[in-house]
Amino acid sequence: MTAFHLSRLPIVQAPMAGSQGADLAIAVCRAGGLGSIPAAMLAPDALRAEIAKIRAATDAPFNVNFFAHRAPAPSAEDERRWRAALGGYYREFGIDPATIPAGPGRAPFDETLCAIVEETRPPVVSFHFGLPDDALVARVKQAGAKVWSSATTVAEARWLEERGVDAIIAQGREAGGHRGMFLCDDIEAQPGLFALLPQVVDAVRVPVIAAGGVADGRGVAAALALGAGAAQIGTAYLLTPQATTAPLHRAALRAARDDATRLTNVYTGRPARGLLTRLMREQGPMSANAPAFPLATGAVAPLRAAAEKSGSCDFSPVWSGEAGALAREEDAGALTLRFWDEARRVTGGLRLE
Repeated sequence: MTAFHLSRLPIVQAPMAGSQGADLAIAVCRAGGLGSIPAAMLAPDALRAEIAKIRAATDAPFNVNFFAHRAPAPSAEDERRWRAALGGYYREFGIDPATIPAGPGRAPFDETLCAIVEETRPPVVSFHFGLPDDALVARVKQAGAKVWSSATTVAEARWLEERGVDAIIAQGREAGGHRGMFLCDDIEAQPGLFALLPQVVDAVRVPVIAAGGVADGRGVAAALALGAGAAQIGTAYLLTPQATTAPLHRAALRAARDDATRLTNVYTGRPARGLLTRLMREQGPMSANAPAFPLATGAVAPLRAAAEKSGSCDFSPVWSGEAGALAREEDAGALTLRFWDEARRVTGGLRLE
């Protein structure tokens, strides 16, 4: 067993909210990797159903991922400024801003979600944006789960280790989706994975998972060579049939290039990597007008809906890591096995301890 004695292969499928459900996690688990399900956008009953679906399909361990951000206080002035910046688009699509409800688009881990963890007892619970309160983390551990969280700097990795995590996901700046940063908001201070990874491995005693730009067996082999116990892969799975990636998102990924992504806050208020869109070009990629995460989401949602209706992803978050061009249209289970086979070929035959 590997991936810290949880899965047969040292491959973790990254949780990708909005682009996957239990089916992707099940396929990866059955192939010997550690499948994950994202919980940040799921209502409690939907989360229970996803966990039940995995348990009905496989006995393999799996990961449930939550966001651990601190919910910001809504600001009428911040919302007004953001909607003013988007005003030209509202007029373009004939949208009345007064009809757009305000409100968060992501819920942080709380008492309700913790109770579901205690009820369903997933083998691994991972967090993004740090950790929830100590009391909640203690309850997760008492429920029998291993606790993982993402670090984007050595300082964040040490902070997580001091608070008792069982493993650290070292997330390089190449990674698609939201940055896991929580001690520093300077995106220019975020290292790439293969600079960050060995420094985190040297700085902590707990196992480290490599994430960011790993999209094939060569990346897996490189991550393991630099000291990671496993590699976390996300974008490479987005074109698999088990992913729920929207057709427009799939089309954009098929045309992706190495220079096609940017870190942006215009969709949610927090830096996240995605393929460059009209909204990112014209309002960012990083905008001082965007309210704090996740309060930027509501004002953009009707623009996204209107554009997608006409066949455009100009206002959609097309999340992708820098290696999006390496995504494969292949069964997720077969792809997981391919990653390991490629890694073994590259190194002349990796062995699992």
